[in-house]
Amino acid sequence: MKTHYYLGWFNDFFPENLGMALQEDITVRKSLAMISSNPSVFENDGATERSWLEQAGIMFDEYHLINYRLQKEDAQTIIQNASVIFLLGGNILNQNGFLMEYELSDSIKKSNAVVMGASAGAINMSAKWLCSKNFGDEVEMSSVYDGIGLDNFSVLSHFDLENNMALVQSELSPLSEEINIYASNKDCAVRVKGDKIDVFGNVYLISDSKIQKLDETL
Repeated sequence: MKTHYYLGWFNDFFPENLGMALQEDITVRKSLAMISSNPSVFENDGATERSWLEQAGIMFDEYHLINYRLQKEDAQTIIQNASVIFLLGGNILNQNGFLMEYELSDSIKKSNAVVMGASAGAINMSAKWLCSKNFGDEVEMSSVYDGIGLDNFSVLSHFDLENNMALVQSELSPLSEEINIYASNKDCAVRVKGDKIDVFGNVYLISDSKIQKLDETL
């Protein structure tokens, strides 16, 4: 049963219920593969994301950071051998381009590892996502990008939803006619485990241009 975590951002650490779910789901802790969202900035080493896992008592025998320091073939091998794959937060477009350039998406989809993404990483895990300057992306024209497509929905993660609900609804309406969109702010997560979707924190579903707040399930 494949397990995917679409995370927002956490100011401190994982909430207790999310930490417990991760403890239960991450049973193999041999190797953590972290995929950079700024692969040419080698200082971006995923220390914050690692600290969330460590605070939840989840440590690994090996830690690997995937960026331009690695050859494509070595990156793919690390993905294939990983117990957990973590797409780090940061620059969505840079990470999206890196995933394509290093041909990592297929390896991630084939993997039986638990796959996690924070903010930008969560967005790139999804099937499609809207790139828009209104969401802080550095583009003039809005356009829809393909993500890895681990699950057939879109994600807007780590955006100030509560103060921009009308903007979010109008921006995402066209895409929501085609595919469901899970939108969340900080301290939130969506877990897909097999056919079941669980919600942690304040998560909204945008579908057919309508927006509704989802009940926490765990």
